[in-house]
This record gives sequence, C-alpha cells and structure tokens, in this order.
Amino acid sequence: MSTKDYLEKDYYGVLGVPKNATQEEIKKAYRGLARKYHPDTNKGTKETEEKFKEVSEAYDVLSDATKRKEYDEARSLFGSGLGGYAGGGAPRGGFPFDFGDLFGGHGAGTGTGAGERIGDIFGGLFNRGAGGRTTTTTRPRRGADVESEVTLNFVEAVEGSTVSLRLTSSAACQACSGTGAKAGTTPRVCPTCEGTGHASKNLGGFSLSEPCRDCRGRGLLIDDPCLVCEGSGRAKSTRSIQARIPAGVADGQRIRLKGKGAPGENGGPAGDLYVVVHVKPHRLFGRTGDNLTLTVPVTFPEATLGAEIKVPTLHGNPVTVRIPPGTPNSRTFRVRGRGVTRKDGTKGDLLVTVEVTVPQNINSTARDALERFRESTAEHDPREGLLEQAKGE
Repeated sequence: MSTKDYLEKDYYGVLGVPKNATQEEIKKAYRGLARKYHPDTNKGTKETEEKFKEVSEAYDVLSDATKRKEYDEARSLFGSGLGGYAGGGAPRGGFPFDFGDLFGGHGAGTGTGAGERIGDIFGGLFNRGAGGRTTTTTRPRRGADVESEVTLNFVEAVEGSTVSLRLTSSAACQACSGTGAKAGTTPRVCPTCEGTGHASKNLGGFSLSEPCRDCRGRGLLIDDPCLVCEGSGRAKSTRSIQARIPAGVADGQRIRLKGKGAPGENGGPAGDLYVVVHVKPHRLFGRTGDNLTLTVPVTFPEATLGAEIKVPTLHGNPVTVRIPPGTPNSRTFRVRGRGVTRKDGTKGDLLVTVEVTVPQNINSTARDALERFRESTAEHDPREGLLEQAKGE
C-alpha cells in the first residue's frame, strides 16, 4: 500500500465507528460487516469481494493498538483534508497543489520542478527525495551557542564599553581536521544510512526519518579514531575576541552577539555568543530604568529660604539645581538629558533628591539664632490635630 493510500483511507468510516471507538466496538462492527460481505455469502460478486478486503484491511489496522496509534498520528500529522484529492488530479479542497507532488510524483500541469521542490520538502520525513531519490549529502550544522560573563563598572555600563573575552568552545579538531579519523586514515560511509546520517523508522503505512544510531547522524564511521578528539571530530578551542557592550546595559542583562559562538560544521553558520553583564554599584549615583538617581544633602536654611546648588553629573561638568523656598525633605528635581543613553541615542534624566541635614554640633551664635527662630514661629504647630486624628481612627 502506498503512503498516499494509507493516509487517504478512513478506516473508521469503513467500519462505521467513531474515532474514539473501543476495541470491542471495532470488533463488533467488523464481525457484522464481515458476515455481510464475506465471499462465501456473495459468490461471484466483485464489488462485495473488494468491500470485504477493505473491511479486513481497516480491521487489521484498528484492532492492533500499535498500528492504530501510528495510523492516528499519521492522520493527525497530515490532516484529514488529504482525502479531498482525487488521485493525481486537482484538489477538491484544502492545499493548492497536486497531492501526487507531495510524495515526489509529477501531477498534471505542475511540471517536474514543482514535484521536485515539494518532494524535497517531505523527502526527509518519508526517507525519500523527489521521485523516490535518496540523498547522501551531509547537512551543514549550526555551531553551538556560547555563554560568557563580564563585569563592568557603573560608568562603563552607562556609556558602553569594548571588552576582551576569552572563550572556550567546541571547534573542528586540528589533529584530524574535523574528520574524527586518526592521521593517515579516512572515515568510511556508514552502510546503514548510506552516508545520509538518517535511517527510516517504520510506522506501518509509511516511514519517518530519524538520526542513524550507528553513525549518530554523521553519515560516516570511524574505524581508527583520532586520539585527540576520540573520533568526534570536535575539540575544545580557546580564543579571545573583542566584544562591544552597548551603552545603557543593566546589571544582569544578557547581550546576544550574533555569529560569535562556536563554529559550524560542514559549512554551517557559527552559533551566537551570549554575554551576561554584571555592573558594579557607584558610590554616588544609582539607576532607575533610563534615569540616573542622586541624593544631595541641603541645609535647613537652603530648604527653607531657597537656594541654587551645584550637583555632579556622571558624564561631565556639574549642573545647577534651583531649590525653591519651603522645599520639603526628599523632594526630587529632574535634570533632563543627563541620564542613561537609550538605544535611539537619546538620554534619560538625572533625578536629584534633596535630603535636609541637621548639624550635630552648633556654636552659641547659631544656637541663639535658632532659639529666636523657634520663638518667632511658635504659632505654627506642624503636629496640630495629630492626636485627635489618632483618637478618631
């Protein structure tokens, strides 16, 4: 039976049972249909003979738990819409191409090229190429991804930095040039998969391709393995690269550097390098998203009477921040454009929070001044009504 026929036939429909039918229901339906279409009771009728074969075929698959599972998985994989195709002709619904081309045939009006293209797509699945061809080309393999770590100081993280990284990854063994065979010897083509690296797995009506167990997907067997890589063709390689860490990277962020990972095999692309960044804290500045934060101490007179104070910036000269009269403790002022550089080149802001300080030691002149200040502001009680509010609650 061809793969196409296997997928197109609805064995449940033939027996007249639902897809979730029990084994007992399947057996009962088969017995009734077998008695009805058995050749002994319908001698000389070609139609009933073919019907009996169809019923027997359906029961043979559905009565066996393994075959039934494989059949259900195959139908689920390719969809029930495959039954809408009439031989190699045009579809009555579903996919807009000839069903025959799906398995490498050349349907009417499609030409050889279309059949080959679609056959190549499904060739690996059914262990065959377009028109039934078998490929022996070892496919290129992408190199493995590599992960590394780097520690930056606060300024380097905000402004960006180029760092040197020493990486250890898998690469082609230099002793055997990646063949896996000892110097002076050569690998031989795996007889099991004929060099494809894939072997077929029987699933009843069709087969699926899986990596060959004998050669482990390489397509080659090593009789005399390389002493350095032990036949794998791969060895540890250490190299140094210069990696650019972009401006504005945050602590714990994972940076992807495309194509900087382990080299590929058989002409495949290199993997990627992922760099986990650790950022040391700054003595003065903090960070919230794209904004820098800074806490600046101010005196009581400055907060009360107002002042203009100079504050440092991370990127250059200090800036002047105007403190208006009556500024409360912990108020934050925004200095625009003095924060972290964003991806689009713009910058966040510097958030300056004032902290009113209380002197620990004062002289007699200052004490007298504060006493006079207290007397002149005695009418103002900031805790007025506080006790009453507490009682109310």
